[in-house]
Amino acid sequence: MTDLTLLIGNKAYSSWSLRPWLALKQAGLPFAESLVPLRQPDTAERIRAFSPSGRVPCLRHGERIIWDSLAICEYVAELAPAAGLWPDESHARAVARSVSAEMHSGFAALRTSMSMDLKQDRSGQGMTPETAADITRIQSLWTDARARFGQAGPFLFGRFTIADAMFAPVVTRFATYGVAVEPEARAYMDAVLALPAMRDWTAAAKAEPWTLDL
Repeated sequence: MTDLTLLIGNKAYSSWSLRPWLALKQAGLPFAESLVPLRQPDTAERIRAFSPSGRVPCLRHGERIIWDSLAICEYVAELAPAAGLWPDESHARAVARSVSAEMHSGFAALRTSMSMDLKQDRSGQGMTPETAADITRIQSLWTDARARFGQAGPFLFGRFTIADAMFAPVVTRFATYGVAVEPEARAYMDAVLALPAMRDWTAAAKAEPWTLDL
C-alpha cells in the first residue's frame, strides 16, 4: 500500500497529468493513480471530489493535497532527494527552474493549435506563425541547456530532471504533429520517448477506450 495517490486525466490527452506522473516514476516512488476520463458527464464532479482546484492532476499524500503540476514535481523532488530531480549545481538548478517555469506559464499558441494527442498521427496540422515561434523558442531552450549543462547524459541537464518532465508533453506534440526539428532536438526527443516510463504511459494512452475530438 502507498499513501501517495495521483489523480490524472486521459493519458492520451492530459499533458499536465503526464508531468508529475513521470516525475513520480523517475523518482522511484510507489504511488496509486486514479484516472478520471475527461469530457464525460460526471468528469467535473469526480475531479472536484478529489481536487480542490477542480482540475487534474492532483496529488494526495495522506492528508496533504497538492494540485498543480509543477508544485507536485517540486514536492516529489523533496520526497525523494536521492533521485536528483533538480541539478546539483546552483546555476544549472536555477536554469532548470527557469525553463520549467517558462514551460508552465508559456507557449499558449503551441498548446492551442497542437494539443497533446497520443492516439492519432496529426502530421502537418496545427502550424501557425505563433506556433512556429513557440517551436523555435523551445528548440533554443533545449539546445542551450544541452550545450551548457547536458554533457553527463541525454537529457536537458544530463540526467533526467523536472525540466524534462515539464517538456515531455511537448516532445509528444512534436512527434504527433510531425514537427521538423534540428538534430540536437531530435536526439533529445528520442531520449525522452525511450524512457521506460514514457513508453508505459504511451502504451496505456493508445489502449484507452476514449477518443476525444480535439
